[in-house]
Amino acid sequence: METYEFEGKTTEEAIQNAARKLDLPVEELSIDVIEPGSAGIFGLVGGRKAKIKVTLRTPSELGEEEEEQEPGQSKGEPQEDDVNLAKQTLEEILALIPVEATIAASRGAGRINLRIQGDRSGLLIGRKGNTLDALQFLVNKIVSKALDKKVDVVIDSENYRRRREDSLTQLALKMGDKVKRIKKPLTTNPMNPHDRRLVHLALKEDEHLETRSRGEGLMKRVVIIPKGKGQPGNKES
Repeated sequence: METYEFEGKTTEEAIQNAARKLDLPVEELSIDVIEPGSAGIFGLVGGRKAKIKVTLRTPSELGEEEEEQEPGQSKGEPQEDDVNLAKQTLEEILALIPVEATIAASRGAGRINLRIQGDRSGLLIGRKGNTLDALQFLVNKIVSKALDKKVDVVIDSENYRRRREDSLTQLALKMGDKVKRIKKPLTTNPMNPHDRRLVHLALKEDEHLETRSRGEGLMKRVVIIPKGKGQPGNKES
């Protein structure tokens, strides 16, 4: 597992900082509050920042979780009223933004899927999907609080999330083929934890390769290595 610490004026701000810097939805973070923070006297003296610890699961752990779940098994499907509330919430948020768009809603695999459609819906993606992630964070918070239960809402526009995942998967497979051909390791550019995980997962089942994360801090490189006898499997660190 990877662990990171983040700070903010409040616990909520620290969580948002973690989601933004890790480039992951809040729902995928395992969060422990180290210090809730305080405003101090009159909000001026003696204040302390909130501090949280975030733990990320490794590709092997994610794989084990998938293997434990039987085909067709889900965490519990959202109800139709839940879907309608999520759709209405996103529509009300978008009404505050000068972008004409419609929302297509569906449910499945234990989550609610909201797809933003419109001529300029691409503007809602943002740099590396940051705007989509912010919208998704808000809708999840609002809907979960309104229903008093945990609800998983995924928001997409112009199929961005799928295109991003496919792009990184193809990159990993292409680099993996080259590694097997030249018999030498290759290294990706620095990646955030979410993108590194996609690379690890893409090559996880290739018995001729192993992958390792190298570097310090959030942005690390993935090294793709030709596997020899006795070498361990893929590792995310």
